[in-house]
Amino acid sequence: MSKGPRKSILANFASFAAEAKAQASEAAVPKTDSGNASPPPSDPAVTAAPATAPAAPPASLSTPAPQTSGLAQRVGASVIGATQRSIAELREERDRLQALVEAGGTRDIDAALIDPSPFRDRMPDDDEAGFDGFRARFAEEGQKVPAEVRPHPDAPGRFQLVFGHRRWRAARDLGLPLRVIVVAKSDAEVAVSQGIENAERQDLTWIERARFAATLEQAGLKARDIRAALGIDDPELARFRMVLRALPEDVILRIGRAPKAGRPRWVEMAKLAETFPARLAQLPESLSPAKVPTSDGRLQAALAVLRGEADSGDSTMDLHDAQGRRIAQARFSRGSMQLVPERAVADDWAAFLRQDLPDMAARFERWKAER
Repeated sequence: MSKGPRKSILANFASFAAEAKAQASEAAVPKTDSGNASPPPSDPAVTAAPATAPAAPPASLSTPAPQTSGLAQRVGASVIGATQRSIAELREERDRLQALVEAGGTRDIDAALIDPSPFRDRMPDDDEAGFDGFRARFAEEGQKVPAEVRPHPDAPGRFQLVFGHRRWRAARDLGLPLRVIVVAKSDAEVAVSQGIENAERQDLTWIERARFAATLEQAGLKARDIRAALGIDDPELARFRMVLRALPEDVILRIGRAPKAGRPRWVEMAKLAETFPARLAQLPESLSPAKVPTSDGRLQAALAVLRGEADSGDSTMDLHDAQGRRIAQARFSRGSMQLVPERAVADDWAAFLRQDLPDMAARFERWKAER
């Protein structure tokens, strides 16, 4: 026997109530529905939110390239392929510069004349306490380690950071000059030098390193140069790519740098996002800083959504008949739910659910299998 279109819980309840009235005696019976009701609205609990699956990105890392004037023109494949100087040579140059620093070969430059690196490696930090402490020590004790800059390739008279972002930011905030070493480096060499510095300082989070690797790749660096700059192997670079391919950029930015989260959580989240795209579409509304103030907390909230775990907060849903009258309220909390009918139709709900629950359970199993 063929079945008609699937009805919502409310539609089934309305049909049940109408049939019950038709069969009732002429004794007074509480009226709950009008005789000629317009078609009831679809059940909000059954209607799934549209899942917006992310467009399939290329196999390479998917973080958008930074918008830097002239960067694409300066970083050509042939230049990057050679990397102009090897990783070993750049490490040796750093050692020579360190010796230069120890000999007093630095200069002070107005921090307002310095622009950030074209290769952005840091995400905004939702906890400014750490930087506030750093800035206070900078003001009290002075700058202990010089930053590295190069002459700005597009703005004569200005400079561009190679590394030393926090020192530059503290100097700029305090109105102090920045002690620097001025070097002549290409874009490729800036990217690799920045990667070497960050890899050895180990102050970038896992997702920041993944996004920095994406920036280097989109600027034209070959995989071997990215691995050397970040001190990673092929499997780790593959994991960077997988995570950035599976998670939309806006989701990563909403979560933030998540300093306490390492590779396992990000990889789990990426795999869940690929498996349950409908859950991925629910993430933006769960990641508001107003709801979850820390990036580590937002990452945990995202994982809870992708795992299909219940929301930690209570919520309610009012159910209405075709005339807009409330006939029940559904109440949801972690690990439980309730359906509380209006008193006038409570007996009708009880009779309806006794009849309809077996079919509802079968629909629930089909719904789980289709998620």
